[in-house]
Amino acid sequence: MSLLPLAAQTANDVAQQCVDTETFPLWLRVTHFINFLLMGVLIRSGIEIIASHPRFYFKDQCEPGSEWIRFTKDKVPLEEGAFTARDDQRDLSPLISLPGRAKIGLGRAWHGVATSFWLLNGVVYVAFLVGTGAWQRLVPTTWRILPDAWDSLLTYAHLRTPSLCDFTPYDSLQQLGYFFIVFIAAPLMIVTGPVMSPAVVGRFPWYAKIFGGRQAARSLHLIGMFTYLGFAIVHVGLVFIVHAPHNLTHIVFGYYDPNRVGQAYVTVIATIIVVVALWIAMSYWTLTDTRRSQRILWDATRGIRRVTVDRFTSQQAAKKPWTEKDISKFHWVNTRTPSREESPEYQKLAANDFTDFRLEVGGMVSAPASFSLAELKAISSQSQITMHTCMQGWTGIAKWTGIRVRDLLEQVGQIDPEAGWVMFESFGMAQHMHDGRPVEPYYTCLSLDMALEDDTILAWDRNDEPLSGMFGAPLRLRCETSHGYKMIKWVRSVTLIRHYSEVGDGMGGTREDSGYQDVNARI
Repeated sequence: MSLLPLAAQTANDVAQQCVDTETFPLWLRVTHFINFLLMGVLIRSGIEIIASHPRFYFKDQCEPGSEWIRFTKDKVPLEEGAFTARDDQRDLSPLISLPGRAKIGLGRAWHGVATSFWLLNGVVYVAFLVGTGAWQRLVPTTWRILPDAWDSLLTYAHLRTPSLCDFTPYDSLQQLGYFFIVFIAAPLMIVTGPVMSPAVVGRFPWYAKIFGGRQAARSLHLIGMFTYLGFAIVHVGLVFIVHAPHNLTHIVFGYYDPNRVGQAYVTVIATIIVVVALWIAMSYWTLTDTRRSQRILWDATRGIRRVTVDRFTSQQAAKKPWTEKDISKFHWVNTRTPSREESPEYQKLAANDFTDFRLEVGGMVSAPASFSLAELKAISSQSQITMHTCMQGWTGIAKWTGIRVRDLLEQVGQIDPEAGWVMFESFGMAQHMHDGRPVEPYYTCLSLDMALEDDTILAWDRNDEPLSGMFGAPLRLRCETSHGYKMIKWVRSVTLIRHYSEVGDGMGGTREDSGYQDVNARI
């Protein structure tokens, strides 16, 4: 008998004698695989979202220079209009982010889909943990785990490998790591995620304040993402470094089998290659037909949104969660005032301080009418200090004064029972949409229910001063349960329509038509 087979035989004998008899049940292996797949989708789509506003803060005012971390070298001049949030956006390769190419609307859609399935997979995983008693593998039951984990950490830190007899799939260090990821990091991601929704913050302002504000929650979410990424890299690396035959056969077959090590290696490596290829393929599939991707991805989360955020309406005006001391000294904007080339009509009105401006209100109403700014102010006025939430990630707090859309619509007679949506058109033009579309008039559509909410107004003042051009003079829409892309500036007309599919590209607004956002901007 040659020495090599004898050595192999001895190693196998030791393995059989020393390795614990723990098995990985099928449910554990399947949920781990699904989690691996979905975490890649979440991280890649998260990178796409981060690239849209690569700055992180702990205060909701998001003042330039107050970032605790940023992924850009750009300096932000404080002069109004000199630099916009869209100027800060980064265009990443589809190999890095999902889907890439500055398609944050589709990145957000992927993030929502992956989050839904990740939560479902997590519920199944935890149910099996509790139901089978496997939670004991992850939850420490004695303080002895701390010195034992320290000993394990020192072993790895000195680049030593624990002996096979001392090695188990759940040693003290691994147990603490799994406990932290499953019972601390994952819940942190779950509870901070909803704070990104303007509908949640608008309805429950106290919820964001639990974390120190929306931006603090966003920062904690980023830290959680890096924690997951770091854990995954270290965890997968150790699988291949420390007693790989033992680990890989457990992962593939559920138990240690020295006779199937080669098969386990091939299976695991092939699976990793396929999953990585799938992540990249998702990007290119999405970009191949962006309109189809938009419909499929946003529709996939419509059901869960219908029973959650769609039920929320903003109560910021009534509950007053923010005061004048919270108002942002610097407020980001995404667009610039319409130029003379884009809208000579707007420039003419602005030159005369909008004294000749009239807001056209019509469509499916019995008495269409037009109103000057003075006439609108005579009808009603409401002031509210609210948080503006941009889908890019930044926020700003300001005091807005204007007329409730509900009060405005009461001035134009009866609304046709078949009218379900309100279209707001702008003097502004859509631009820099990254898809080669021509410049076009900007518009958005709100469901009639959202338009009639108490906090939905057409504002003419910001912080007790008339709106400047950058902030939407003479009127800008405020719908506090939605992200900022629904709150169009430079409003010129309000029209009652049957359904948003009848106007534009049929997606609900300019950002939806050419930015691939969803008509429902509550999340």
